[in-house]
Amino acid sequence: MSDDSPSYNPFTDYNERLAARQNEVRELEKQDNQFSTARGITFLAGAIGLGAWFLFHFSWLLLLIPLVLFLLLLLSHDRVVSKLVRGRKSVRYYEQAINRLQDNWSEIGATGERYIDPAHPYAGDIDLFGRGSLFQLLNNARTRPGEDRLTHWLLKPASIEDILARQTGVKELRMLVDQREAMFLLDAKVHDEIDQNQLLHWAKEKPEPVSLWQRVVAVLLGFSALTGVAWWFETGSLSLLLIVLMIEMLFFVAFRKRIKRLAQSVEEVGAGLAIFAQVLEQVEGQTFRSPVLQQIKSRLEIDGHPPSQRIAQLNRVIGHFFNAIQNQFFAPIAFAGCLTIHFVHGLERWREHVGKHIPDWLLAVGEYEALCALAQFAYEHPQYPFPTLATEEQCFDATRLGHPLLPREECIENDLRLGDSQRLIMVSGSNMSGKSTLLRTIGTNMALALAGGPVRAEKLTLSVMQLGTAMRVHDSLQDGQSLFYAVVARLSDVVKLSQKEPPLLFLLDEILQGTNSHDRRIGAEGVIRNLLENNAIGLVTTHDLALTQIVENLTVGAINIHFEDQLIDGKMQFDYHIRPGIVQRSNALELMRMMGLRFDEKESSNEN
Repeated sequence: MSDDSPSYNPFTDYNERLAARQNEVRELEKQDNQFSTARGITFLAGAIGLGAWFLFHFSWLLLLIPLVLFLLLLLSHDRVVSKLVRGRKSVRYYEQAINRLQDNWSEIGATGERYIDPAHPYAGDIDLFGRGSLFQLLNNARTRPGEDRLTHWLLKPASIEDILARQTGVKELRMLVDQREAMFLLDAKVHDEIDQNQLLHWAKEKPEPVSLWQRVVAVLLGFSALTGVAWWFETGSLSLLLIVLMIEMLFFVAFRKRIKRLAQSVEEVGAGLAIFAQVLEQVEGQTFRSPVLQQIKSRLEIDGHPPSQRIAQLNRVIGHFFNAIQNQFFAPIAFAGCLTIHFVHGLERWREHVGKHIPDWLLAVGEYEALCALAQFAYEHPQYPFPTLATEEQCFDATRLGHPLLPREECIENDLRLGDSQRLIMVSGSNMSGKSTLLRTIGTNMALALAGGPVRAEKLTLSVMQLGTAMRVHDSLQDGQSLFYAVVARLSDVVKLSQKEPPLLFLLDEILQGTNSHDRRIGAEGVIRNLLENNAIGLVTTHDLALTQIVENLTVGAINIHFEDQLIDGKMQFDYHIRPGIVQRSNALELMRMMGLRFDEKESSNEN
């Protein structure tokens, strides 16, 4: 679609990479079988040798030969198995990538349903979240901060400066397929949860390091317990050990509430730290050219150990702490050695010296993964251009605009222009003709563009605007809201949004459905006039032709366009192309006939 599109074929590249990974997996599977056979033979030889030793009493040193050989085979086999696991994950990565290119991605990855907010001004209407959503298509984040940041970008338009900066970052990351594969292969569960809010809250709390004298007492008691154990083994007397343990119990009373409070606060913090550390390490190991990526890297520059090691250290200390208080085998040892006190101090010291950096690290990981998600989308669609951002006037000017979520063979592209000279487009058409899809095409591409990504078009120029929609409106039995009440409430929200900055682009589908034609005509014109007076631009769809007359009554630039359908061999066919003017026919009755509903059209006409 774009003249300056990168000259490569992602489908060819992915298939070549997939074939290479599959060859590697086949070779590793052969090695896996060979090592399994060798281990079995070595074990059998050792068993036979052991039996022979019992019979002939030769030097036992000869038995070390199969034992050492078995251990060497075991270590080598483990390395092969590890490579095999990674190889199979690589194969899965490229299989999923090819499925995306073939429009078979609705079962791949997280759907982002937890981000669904019915009150958001447009997310629910343009399929940002849920199965088959834009989020699902874009998302490749390994951490919750990455998913949260991508969501934030899709839900809130950025400034021109931020959008242009993101575009440069996406372009730099676009060709780094190996890096995205490496992120996929990180040794942690996909979407291993890290509760960043809990981590931020814990990191910002005032640290309470264990005092020096308490740590000295803990060391002395630990050595005393060790001495008591040695005394027990030497003399068989438990008296010294029991005395030490009783003193330790009294010592721990002072820490009981503190340990319980700390355990509650870090229990959620520890989840996902491993993957967080690995993603940090990936970012630390790269050199960037674009300012936005350099800024991300700068947030990770601190004195001493890099952030990935600091987070890994926190993860280890949290693990030791919970083993000390929960592990039935380690807890008694930790109690006797007063190790829990040292783990508490380690956590508090970490919070004191490193906790202040957590907000920057979470933001850095989130922004990097959000850029990676947009970069993957850009790589897999080299024909999609980055939009041009207009600063002088409010506009949305698209050439061959298509819906990013539709399969290639189903996507019909259309030209569309909104701006100062054409601020309202009234779209008429019969049922299923493409009116709602046109609105979603505009909204979805606008969300992509203002997040910093490429768009499905030959060309798109737009200004930074808010987006307000009224499309999928439902009644609510629980809230006692009728459909019409819900529609009016939604339209009221859109009008209120138009009173704020930046200016609004509105998308209203079947405006004021649920009331009679007379009230609908008057109410719709009132809503549209309110929006236009507030400097908004947008589209309104309807199959009520009376509403198309509103265009003639407006003093600002406004036009009618329509979609058509044709009845061929008893079947309705749609081409989904925009045409100027007002639609001339309806398909409602024909659709009812096709669904087997009977009625007497002549009798209905006579009654009227």
